[in-house]
Amino acid sequence: MFGLSALDLARIQFGFTISFHIIFPAITIGMASYLAVLEGCWLRTQDTVYRDLYHFWSKIFAVNFGMGVVSGLVMAYQFGTNWSFFSDFAGSVTGPLLAYEVLTAFFLEAGFLGVMLFGWSRVGPGLHFFATLMVALGTLISATWILASNSWMQTPQGYEIVDGRVVPVDWLAVIFNPSFPYRLLHMSVAAFLATALFVGASAAWHLLRRRDNPAIRKMLSMAMWMLLIVAPIQAVIGDMHGINTLKHQPAKIAALEGHWENHGNEPLPLIVFGWPDMAREETRFAVEIPRLGSLILTHSLDGQIQGLKEFAPQDRPNSTIIFWSFRVMVGLGMLMILLGLWSLLLRRGGKLFQTRAFLRMALWMGPAGLIALLAGWFTTEIGRQPWIVYGVMRTADAVSPHGVPELALSLALFVVAYFFVFGVGIAYMMRLVRKGPVEHEGDPEPGGGHAVEGTPARPLSAVDDPGDVPGAATSTNRLADSRS
Repeated sequence: MFGLSALDLARIQFGFTISFHIIFPAITIGMASYLAVLEGCWLRTQDTVYRDLYHFWSKIFAVNFGMGVVSGLVMAYQFGTNWSFFSDFAGSVTGPLLAYEVLTAFFLEAGFLGVMLFGWSRVGPGLHFFATLMVALGTLISATWILASNSWMQTPQGYEIVDGRVVPVDWLAVIFNPSFPYRLLHMSVAAFLATALFVGASAAWHLLRRRDNPAIRKMLSMAMWMLLIVAPIQAVIGDMHGINTLKHQPAKIAALEGHWENHGNEPLPLIVFGWPDMAREETRFAVEIPRLGSLILTHSLDGQIQGLKEFAPQDRPNSTIIFWSFRVMVGLGMLMILLGLWSLLLRRGGKLFQTRAFLRMALWMGPAGLIALLAGWFTTEIGRQPWIVYGVMRTADAVSPHGVPELALSLALFVVAYFFVFGVGIAYMMRLVRKGPVEHEGDPEPGGGHAVEGTPARPLSAVDDPGDVPGAATSTNRLADSRS
């Protein structure tokens, strides 16, 4: 198929499915914490704007959570179907870590999710807030275990190889491997930024259409505060992560910088743009800034790093791809910082909600957090190649012995199914966003209680008309007939 080998197709299939999957957990992580903040503000201030926003975003969270669960199941199966030799070799490490994720995180999320989504009018405010906090905590614990497993594959520690298989000898070293703290922070903050940009873009969309109300303004204000504070922090975390990667995966840093060789003791320039040519072993059309590479990579004006030519050709990552994926991530990160600073200037001038150029930028930046997250993920995973467990097992030795036709067919089926299923889910989620927050949703009952019984926090309660959902109108008519 197009000259691709079975290994290529297996990698493309895994990359395709994980690219879809990672979007939903990222929004789930950020949205769960956002909901906890909204409910906490509502309980502290009794400002109905926070309550309205909670009900609005909880519906979107529920749809997103469901798609994340469905897409995540596929990932687990692929370890056995397409990467069976990897599972046999390293399953004693990755298997327990993924099991811990299910036991400590997924069960926690699932256990309290029902209370969070359907318990507003059925439990007290304190218990409901506790349920929201537990769901938010569960998403972060889930990310912890997943990233512990993936980070071990990047910087393996705490193991021995016995009879051709990995045997863990120090679980603390396995979990808290050298890259784990930086990757956990980087991924978690990326999820918060992606959610803030999503929320901010939603508010900007309504404001550009003259739908101005306190809830919409609060959405934009909270999103921009998050962006202003967290985007610079993410840049610092990224720098720390880069220094750690330079120490443990120097070939990856050389590849994403497009750096092939040192010239005597000359300091490194920063290659802003160019085209790394793997065959010619050079970065063509390079646009450079003198000494800046040394300053960024080594925190000195004359430091050097290993060039790609110092690594055997079969051990080099594909510089052409990760050179550009890294720059997409960094470029979008700089735009996030710029948007946050712009929002601060407008806020001080009292024009945050009226400046249409700013609102348009906020709208267009809506998917930027997810795009940057995907670009960073590509940089990390492709930069690890040709290793599936860095320095221990090659990707070519991990793939199952399937033929090209089988993998090509399964990949085609995945593409069709994913675009249909998740396309419908994303379209419905965008419909909820377009509807906007409903004022006074969840108002207290006259006789007491947490909320009006007729406004449960479920996704389908936000649809404008029962006919908007296939089969809903028919079900409504049948219910009316049965009552009469």
